[in-house]
Amino acid sequence: MSKIDISLDLDYLPALPKDKSIGIGCAGAGFIMDDCQLVAYKEHDLNVVAIASRTGKRACEVAARHQIKTSYDTYEELLADKRIQILDVAVPPDIQLGLIQMAVRHDHIKGILAQKPLGVDYKEAVQIVKLCQDAGITLAVNQNMRYDHSVAACKCVIDRGYLGTPVLGTIDMRAIPHWMPWQERQGWCTLRIMSIHHLDTFRYWFGDPVRIFASIRPDPRTQFKHEDGICLYILEYEDGLRASSWDDVWAGPAREGAAEDIGINYRVEGTEGMVRGTIGWPKYPARTPSTMDFTSVHQPGYWLQPRWDKVWFPDAFIGPMAQLMIAMENGAEPTIGGKDNLKTMALVDAAYLSAKEHRAVELAEIHTES
Repeated sequence: MSKIDISLDLDYLPALPKDKSIGIGCAGAGFIMDDCQLVAYKEHDLNVVAIASRTGKRACEVAARHQIKTSYDTYEELLADKRIQILDVAVPPDIQLGLIQMAVRHDHIKGILAQKPLGVDYKEAVQIVKLCQDAGITLAVNQNMRYDHSVAACKCVIDRGYLGTPVLGTIDMRAIPHWMPWQERQGWCTLRIMSIHHLDTFRYWFGDPVRIFASIRPDPRTQFKHEDGICLYILEYEDGLRASSWDDVWAGPAREGAAEDIGINYRVEGTEGMVRGTIGWPKYPARTPSTMDFTSVHQPGYWLQPRWDKVWFPDAFIGPMAQLMIAMENGAEPTIGGKDNLKTMALVDAAYLSAKEHRAVELAEIHTES
């Protein structure tokens, strides 16, 4: 084993585009757009020129809050604005396809940042990817957990070889989300809304697994009909690596009078080191930075503990838009491009199939390289 020099100068911040003047139009004015994306864009001087929402009143309110000069009553009016070169889509997944079908008819739209999940399922995601490819539009998907500074720093530690060969990765989420009203009409909740972050993070850290085994049950607190409340799953990799997540949105009767124990912890064990980390999101709106500690045989006996003042919500939300803009500048596919995201969407569909049929499902059963 050769000696590796350990550095705490980790690559955890997203790259930014050279040209920040490109016009961005925002479709949707809910929590993610209002509290996260627009806050991050303003901090980094991106050029948001217009916004529209399901109601003109809501769009007008959010526009005023973020000093956006133009708000529209309809998405059709927004799409017709020729100043817009990037469309930022933050609408419920079941209306995403229809909106993008309208968007690709406008030649001035050159890039789309679509909210995750990319449509309601893998099949619909494939349609969206093809629509954008055929129209010559660069498509990126807002998988923003990759840009949490702790998650990105963990990726850097893995890539530098500080851990040796990864052996086991785990995420343990005990958190109670605020489900949105539109989720009731979907008939699903955790796998497509919460677990999709973890599945994408595992892909970001380790690459694509061969198969997934999932077990799910309803959450006792969530009143609308669903099956995927509490979700447990294991990913199997060709080289023997295993990754697993416990996505527990019940987290005990913490809203019913018992004491709470809320948090998200992750761990990556390798042949030459370990990472342990926390994700600060569950304490939002309190500003709680995620953390990452690591230890390595290359600096034996120490837990190295870099710390940052960044938080996932809203700081990480500059990452997906910046990556799309950089890809457009370079004429390249974004690292979070729609084509790549099909594998994350396929893992979600594979998890549903696995839970339904009580068996391991290979990624290739859902996703084909066509």
